[in-house]
Amino acid sequence: MLKWAEKITLDLMKTIRILLLLFLFAFPVLMIAHGEAETPLGWQLVGEGIEYQQFHLVSPVPVNVFVARMARSNPNVTIESSIAQGRLSGGTETVSNMALRYDNALNFWGEPTIPVTPTWGSTNDVIVAINGFYFNNKTDPLGVPWSGQVHSSWYAKRFTDLEASSGFIWKMDRSTFIGGCISHPADKQFVYNFANKTYTYFTDVNRTRADTELILYTPQFDRDTNTDNSGTEVLVEMLAPTDISTFGNMPYGIVRRIRVNQGSTPIPFDHVVLSGQGVKAQELSTNLHIGDIVGIAQKVVDCTPVNDWTNAYAGVGGHWRFLINGVIYPFLEDGQANVHDPRTAIAYNTDYIFFIVADGRDTNFSEGMTVKEMAEFAKYTLGATDGIMQDGGGSSTMVINGEVVNNTFCNNVYCASKVYLPLVMNSSNTLTATNQPAKPFEPEVEWDAEAQILQRLVANGMLMVVVQPMQKSTEPYDQGDPVTTLGTINVYTGPGTNYAVLTSFMGNGTIIQPLNDLGGVSAKDQYWWKVDFGAIEGWVPEALIIPQLKLRSTIHDLKTR
Repeated sequence: MLKWAEKITLDLMKTIRILLLLFLFAFPVLMIAHGEAETPLGWQLVGEGIEYQQFHLVSPVPVNVFVARMARSNPNVTIESSIAQGRLSGGTETVSNMALRYDNALNFWGEPTIPVTPTWGSTNDVIVAINGFYFNNKTDPLGVPWSGQVHSSWYAKRFTDLEASSGFIWKMDRSTFIGGCISHPADKQFVYNFANKTYTYFTDVNRTRADTELILYTPQFDRDTNTDNSGTEVLVEMLAPTDISTFGNMPYGIVRRIRVNQGSTPIPFDHVVLSGQGVKAQELSTNLHIGDIVGIAQKVVDCTPVNDWTNAYAGVGGHWRFLINGVIYPFLEDGQANVHDPRTAIAYNTDYIFFIVADGRDTNFSEGMTVKEMAEFAKYTLGATDGIMQDGGGSSTMVINGEVVNNTFCNNVYCASKVYLPLVMNSSNTLTATNQPAKPFEPEVEWDAEAQILQRLVANGMLMVVVQPMQKSTEPYDQGDPVTTLGTINVYTGPGTNYAVLTSFMGNGTIIQPLNDLGGVSAKDQYWWKVDFGAIEGWVPEALIIPQLKLRSTIHDLKTR
């Protein structure tokens, strides 16, 4: 009887061991200091030089963490920032839509070599996208980022003076840093005219112009300057973006138009507008003339002397700089930093840039992270030396090759309340199309019924991009060649449907070769040409125009058949 019982016990223990092994193989768990992590797949290659991994931490609370890392040494990849609706004047958009907006769009990264030779013409293959920094979501204008932004080498929005941590910056030489408190010396923000050796100082960048101010507007502001007719506006065609620079390396341009009391001026993708009012309007009219060659300088002074902002390529603001040179700063005195919440962060070391998104507000799968826990994860699990938080909460989103990979639903509707928990079928983001929430969403979130994804509308973000080499059309258009449109077509501010529409037009025009020689460049799966239609100049797809002589020949052939 005893032997029979022992056999049953041994068989039961063997069965339990087999089941346990099967469970462990199905759900392997790797215990990691400062957070226990489940890592079933390891790093997966999602694009050249870019890898992705999902972690599941089980201590002190369960949390799903999504990480993308980009190899800093790979010359074919870069970091870029994204702008909702392509305008900093006040636009909101989902992270997915921003990734789509900038995918296959022009950048200024240039040839994928080290050192980089910057030039317009390369395009983005967007592999990873995350949300950016805080923005106006309750005040007018909605969607304006709270802090600064550098986009494709344009200094498009100033970082706020004297911020403790101004933001993450990626440079043309592939170096990176997190800025400290910064300032913009008034005597280092100017337009220099090489013809008459005059300096014209401007007040700020891409914001509403006030009395006696001179504002520099770049293409990232909006389709046009949104100004009234009380000032003078000077349109300058640039050879390169107006980046953070000093007199010795400032970008050059040519004055193309001077508009006095004519209202808002359209901003082509490779132009800037100098908009002055009062005494500044008079100063513009005195110092600048059509055809003048000018340089534009913008200097940033950082309270951390080692931070050199010159030639910054991409960057957004940040909050809670939780990791500095390997030292963790937990912000224990800040109540919001100690809440388990969805989080978005950017971190780095000498080898990689890391984009990190942690899901929260779902007690069954992922409760979120504190700032201290994010710092420990970045340091001990990823090996990062520096890191800074972005906007979190419902904004926390990661997109890989066009697909949302984290649970944006629970981040927004608080699955911890149990009300919405049955809608979540698994711990990633899959929902049933019929089980949409009973109550309507707030205006700042968007439900994509086709993709079954809920995303918050945000103002900006950051991208990991594989750089695609420039391609140009073989169509032999030259400066001044007459063309006509094939029906009514949209005319854009730049070569790509990601740029703003200036107008719709049908009729004749002539080809313009811009200073950057981008006539016929490929972007957004089309070839593009700049055309002068008389009342308006802009970019149109090659497939929608035809040489006038060819059109006349076609019409003649039809008539004689």
